[in-house]
Amino acid sequence: MDTWTRRKFLTTSGVIGGAALAAGVTAWGVDELLATGSGGPDADASTLVLVTLYGGNDGLNTLVPAADSHYRDLRGDLAYGEDEVLALGEGLGLNPGLKGMKKLWDEKRLAVVRGVSYPKPDHSHFRSMAIWQTASPSGPVPSGWLGRWLDHAGGGDPLKGVSVGATLPPLMAGETTAGAAVRLGGRALPDAWRRTCAELSRVGEDAHPLLKRAGTSLADLTEVVSAFGGEKEPDSQDPNEPRDEDEGNEGASAGGQGQLGAQLDVVARAIEAGVSTRAYSVSLGGFDTHANEKATQSRLLGQLDADLGRFMERVRKTEAGRKVVVAVYSEFGRRPKANASQGTDHGTSGPVFVLGEPVKGGFYGDQPSLASLTDDDLRTTTDFRDVYATLLRNVLDTDPAKILDGHDRTLAFL
Repeated sequence: MDTWTRRKFLTTSGVIGGAALAAGVTAWGVDELLATGSGGPDADASTLVLVTLYGGNDGLNTLVPAADSHYRDLRGDLAYGEDEVLALGEGLGLNPGLKGMKKLWDEKRLAVVRGVSYPKPDHSHFRSMAIWQTASPSGPVPSGWLGRWLDHAGGGDPLKGVSVGATLPPLMAGETTAGAAVRLGGRALPDAWRRTCAELSRVGEDAHPLLKRAGTSLADLTEVVSAFGGEKEPDSQDPNEPRDEDEGNEGASAGGQGQLGAQLDVVARAIEAGVSTRAYSVSLGGFDTHANEKATQSRLLGQLDADLGRFMERVRKTEAGRKVVVAVYSEFGRRPKANASQGTDHGTSGPVFVLGEPVKGGFYGDQPSLASLTDDDLRTTTDFRDVYATLLRNVLDTDPAKILDGHDRTLAFL
């Protein structure tokens, strides 16, 4: 079994040789990031929030062709029935865990880009994720696509691009500028200590002022730990780092952290504080579902849906927040046919979700046909660089050809 490390991921991506990484990545704490804010949101600036689903999310059980008889034949017990999915039209429906996404769809604030991947798909988590993060399907390059945007438009300011996590993913490494990595809080407060602190924080109104001040401090401590340090994050694993290539069990290869809500909370607070950041990277792991996929994936999609729903409701209360665009992608989809363990193996294309107030909701790109597979895999109908080019031009106000090696074809979802 080959254990992958961050260094191997970077090596695979080709980014490890980049000058910006060699010069060192700027690491920030949450409070340090918030302190750079202007005190109020910049209503003129659009903001991109990129959500990476590590592990290879099963697109066919996310955007479900439940009305297609080929789907039911291929998936067997892993298939969802037409009465289970959240119908979007054209015979497609969302996974039942995505109720908030369905609400955004009904409000025409959710774009679903279908059949997204790159030429000559690679079934390796790490090579595939490297291609997505560098936007270079032809071969390794020493920079990520948002890193090159930082080089071009960031003015050397690492805070223009922020990754919420312990280390910087390749996508944020430029050739001359690297984005900032903002780590969530430290280790979780042990349960016994948290209960003790919570109990001691309850101080009566007639208590001595010093005792009341101590109680307030303890209450603040438990609140901060709950928001930013409450999850049991192992120091050895970063949310932005793929795990073992062959950990073929329930929900492996994902960075495996359950802190998406806390990551998005940092992003929301930064936007509200008027921080200059234009592009954020957050992540959720666990999507390598080789076995017992249905319950695991539905749980993860439910978490994604709930965390994104809270984030969108929060940021839409400010003018700057109403210019936020969120894009959700994974390194590949899964094979159409279920395996013997009630899971699916590494596949090719999958849907990309784009949501936010500026988004023109609806379907973009064609749904890959289940009656016309290539090597038992889904065909690619949309080049992933089309999505990036659209985000660069319409959110980050940048000519995409300068970032994507001449690629400038855009889609109409913005």
